[in-house]
Amino acid sequence: MKKESEYLMESDEEIARLEKKTDINILHQQAQWAGLRPGMRVADIGCGAGITTRALFQIAQPGGQAVGVDMSPQRVAYAQQTYGAPGLSFERRDVIESLTDLGEFDFIWVRFFLEYHRSRAFDIVRNLARITKPGGILCLIDLDYNCLNHFGMSDRLSSALQGVMRTLEREADFDPRVGIKLYSFLYDLGFEQVDVTLSAHHLIFGALGEIDNFNWTKKVEIAGRGSGYPFSEYPGGYEEFAEEFREFFAHPRRFTYTPLIACRGQRPLGR
Repeated sequence: MKKESEYLMESDEEIARLEKKTDINILHQQAQWAGLRPGMRVADIGCGAGITTRALFQIAQPGGQAVGVDMSPQRVAYAQQTYGAPGLSFERRDVIESLTDLGEFDFIWVRFFLEYHRSRAFDIVRNLARITKPGGILCLIDLDYNCLNHFGMSDRLSSALQGVMRTLEREADFDPRVGIKLYSFLYDLGFEQVDVTLSAHHLIFGALGEIDNFNWTKKVEIAGRGSGYPFSEYPGGYEEFAEEFREFFAHPRRFTYTPLIACRGQRPLGR
């Protein structure tokens, strides 16, 4: 069982993976849909390497501020050194604990974070609601059926991948289906003007691009190897599984997609 402070995807290359996979144009579209405007004070929860926080900060100009929040001292230090600027700062915090000393925010962004906290996801969102300014916006974005939608796999590869995800749910508090829950979180907290969009985050077919190759290879290497799943489908264990996955994923016949659900709501005035 993972400890509260452990991060499933921890590795020496995690900063590079986070930066490579971040599409700034899509991020801008999502943030503007959610209601981020110039002059707002923004919190980026689970900010990682800080590239997302900087993008949100840029959208909030002129006059806006942004605070990136993450538990990793390495990533917070990297983010501060790489992206820190007047009005743009980073804090190392556990978001299940009180954050009231950070003040209130006009806009709180929680993207690809709740999936790592299956048992605590609602408690985290409730804690963030407390620092959302009355009339402010809380935006939750995450994946549904994460890593599980592939066509063209062998039966044993599909079985092993499903087994890895079940093990991660049980042992690492990972939630591959958190996206479908986001609306209920804001509804149950009494947020108003809640809106939802559904799109494809991963849509991979044909020739495999460099970024998708790097991102998915790291997912398999770190999450798969570290899951504790026995890979009993493979006489050669994890190594044989990983080799077959790489061959499958590199083949242009492969079709992979992952739904992305974005949900935004407004904290009621007077609450």
